[in-house]
Amino acid sequence: MNQVNRRNFLRLAGAGAAAAAAVPMAQAMGSATAGQQQQQAKPATNIADAAKTPRGPNAMPGLYPGLVAVVKNSASVKDNAIVEQQVHDMIARSMLELTGEKRLKKAWRKFVSPGERIGLKVNPVAGKSLSTSHEVVRAVIAQMEESGIKRSQLTIWDRREFELTDVGFTAENYPGIRIVGTEQMDKDGLYYGKDGKLYGEHMIDRDWYYWADVEGEYDEYTMPYMVNGGKYSYFTKIVTQDLDKIINIPILKNAGMTVTLALKNLAFGAVSNTGRLHARLWNETCAQVCAFAPIRDKVVLNIVDGIKGCFNGGPGANPQFFCDYHTIITGTDAVAVDRIGYDIVLAKRIAEGLQKEGSPTALEFMLQAERLGLGVADRARINLKEVIPG
Repeated sequence: MNQVNRRNFLRLAGAGAAAAAAVPMAQAMGSATAGQQQQQAKPATNIADAAKTPRGPNAMPGLYPGLVAVVKNSASVKDNAIVEQQVHDMIARSMLELTGEKRLKKAWRKFVSPGERIGLKVNPVAGKSLSTSHEVVRAVIAQMEESGIKRSQLTIWDRREFELTDVGFTAENYPGIRIVGTEQMDKDGLYYGKDGKLYGEHMIDRDWYYWADVEGEYDEYTMPYMVNGGKYSYFTKIVTQDLDKIINIPILKNAGMTVTLALKNLAFGAVSNTGRLHARLWNETCAQVCAFAPIRDKVVLNIVDGIKGCFNGGPGANPQFFCDYHTIITGTDAVAVDRIGYDIVLAKRIAEGLQKEGSPTALEFMLQAERLGLGVADRARINLKEVIPG
């Protein structure tokens, strides 16, 4: 990425991260006035369109609604470095706990099969210091290979291809695996091709969209990171055309007083023109985008990388608030996974004196997702299998 583009990107990313954190923060503060304004100003969306497509056999919340496996292991980090073998074992144990299987191959084959095109949705947005870790991704890939899945079936993807490159998701580091993002630049650091169009324009599927009555208006520096303006957020062809199954691998981190985990990683990673959605439709976007078939029917597994994460300053990278959670969270139910992840981050925030208790408004996007039939947000109805090695 050239220096000018890098500077513009950091400016945009910083603004986006601040907006993402500010909205849940304001809502979680419990201000009656803010809450009333949110309700009065809530723009219309096309969420009703999501139900027009019949639910597929793998539709959220998947094979195990309301079931979450959590494996914790303090040995997963040593001298500030992630211990890959420990991570491999943690993910394997979580898969067995989730499925009830005794053999790891059988556990994985409940979700993926030879011949399927499988996408690994990572999160590199905060840079090398707070990206989905390579140790977790390599462990997932290794276990799938051991289960009969070929590397040629796999795609590592996110919104911005250049972010993937920046944090090391490259062909050199992952031979035989496709690495792709919706928003792209060429080897010269340019976003526009010879046809005068953004490379990202060729990556969006205009047959699939999330419409919201909020206008996206961007300058020349911002547009390459949004792909299009207006009131439509188009799904990437990566999810609509290129993949049969998706394994979601977000990071355990906060956004204000709530969290940005499975649902957020999917929703804001799968569509264009997201800048307009942060301020007024953050909760709605997290829930509603996931209700559309390209996400709802293809995400078969969520594995939260909670080895390292953050408890404040998220979703950006503020080293002051980094911590070692030593945790892997696994489930087919993205809503329940987010609910358990929220509890973990909340406990850390309380321990650090950042807040005294949780707030129901911090759960709003999970509750909306539950109402859309995507999973279980009610903690009393979540079956948590927790493993802490002795």
